[in-house]
Amino acid sequence: MTTRQQPKNLWLGRWGFVLAATGSAVGLGNIWKFPYITGEFGGGAFVLVYLACILAVGVPIMMAEIAFGRRGRGSPIDAIRRVTRESGHGRLWSLVGWMAMLAGFMILSFYVVVAGWSFSYLWKMLSGSLGGSNVDDMVAIFVANNENPFNLGLWSTLVVVLTMLIVGKGVQAGIERSVSWMMPGMVIMLAILIGYGIFSGGFGEAVAFLFSFDTSGLTSEGMLAALGHAFFTLSLASGAILTYGAYLPDRTSIARTTFSVAAADTVVALMAGLAIFPIIFANGMDPGEGPGLIFMSLPLAFQSMPLGTLFGILFFVMLSMAALTSSISMIEATVAWLNESKGISRKGAAWGVGIVLWLVSTLAMLSFNWGAEWTLGGRNAFDWLDYLTSRWMMPLGGLAMALMAGFLLRHEIFKSELGLSATQHALWLFMIRYVSPLGILLIFVDALGIATLHLASQWPWLLALLALVVVVGEVASPRLRRPRDA
Repeated sequence: MTTRQQPKNLWLGRWGFVLAATGSAVGLGNIWKFPYITGEFGGGAFVLVYLACILAVGVPIMMAEIAFGRRGRGSPIDAIRRVTRESGHGRLWSLVGWMAMLAGFMILSFYVVVAGWSFSYLWKMLSGSLGGSNVDDMVAIFVANNENPFNLGLWSTLVVVLTMLIVGKGVQAGIERSVSWMMPGMVIMLAILIGYGIFSGGFGEAVAFLFSFDTSGLTSEGMLAALGHAFFTLSLASGAILTYGAYLPDRTSIARTTFSVAAADTVVALMAGLAIFPIIFANGMDPGEGPGLIFMSLPLAFQSMPLGTLFGILFFVMLSMAALTSSISMIEATVAWLNESKGISRKGAAWGVGIVLWLVSTLAMLSFNWGAEWTLGGRNAFDWLDYLTSRWMMPLGGLAMALMAGFLLRHEIFKSELGLSATQHALWLFMIRYVSPLGILLIFVDALGIATLHLASQWPWLLALLALVVVVGEVASPRLRRPRDA
């Protein structure tokens, strides 16, 4: 029995997928977080560990998600149900697709609020209303921006409307066409900002901060940061990559495409560091201020720069594009499911989802003002959406995806979709069965604060645990793959 579906939508080419998936990966957090943790944890040494984590955890799971999507040709729910049915298993496994789709929707419910900040600051730059003589002034502007629910709600609503307009037009006319100019445009703006940074006086310090090879700075905390970022940066287990994979043409190499996305994501993140940190260092500011770097320190730096308003506008246009490409990817799974499984037109599905998204995001937006005191267990709506998705749903979804691909389903499915040589497929299978799940478990344990892991001293135990899991997995996998009616 085969589950191969006739695709209703396809990317025009491999680069359509690469640009869309890279746009999903390069979000607001990537613009400041990856460059900062790179400098904090040893520069070039951290980058090498991060790349190793990408190869060991991110790439194998991303390949599996794309293969699930292309094989099942549908939303996460439909694709996983079709592929597991092909291996003779029941509909229960489609719950993994439900969790991925719900995770993407919940992430976007609070992400549109953060994305609204980018559009808000772009308007402030254009209108010249982002005045302030010191960091305290900028902090006051940021707080005032969030305390006004009508202002914050307006920009959040704009993000929702733009997202639905693009997604409602379809895969080729909407998503692919928009990312085909937004992603190159973002790279061009980064290149212009890097060009300015070379002559700003802080470029040397920025390069040293990002690329100095300091192994002493690479602590166990840094290794876990590399591992966690490698998993979350690729938008894994949120339904986005699996749904985008459903639109990938049959002859396109999944492995080559996955490596292209991982490389592009890393390059754009490092370019962001080379664009941002020269300005920060040239103005004597602290590079470790997190989100405040973008919305408080950088606007102050732009004011003291020649042509600072122009460069500030370029920066926030770029940031808004990054936010929008991520928003598009996170809602596509839900829209695709309504369109394909429920027969609702794409435009109708997009605007129906948009209305629900707007209602939930309004609750998240109110967490910064009128609803700041509406808490449950010490967390407001914004915090709960973040906590449930990043600490529980995405790690569990990624773990389930890896175990399904590695143990549950017939190998012929992934051999056919991935098109790897025998040696390459054996390596991928080992990674997806043992290395990727172990990495996700470490992320999960660390994120929940269950234990403090000192990887430098515990690596023999981790290797012993991996060896034990390999033995158990090899014994159990034939039984797990056995169809329910065998």
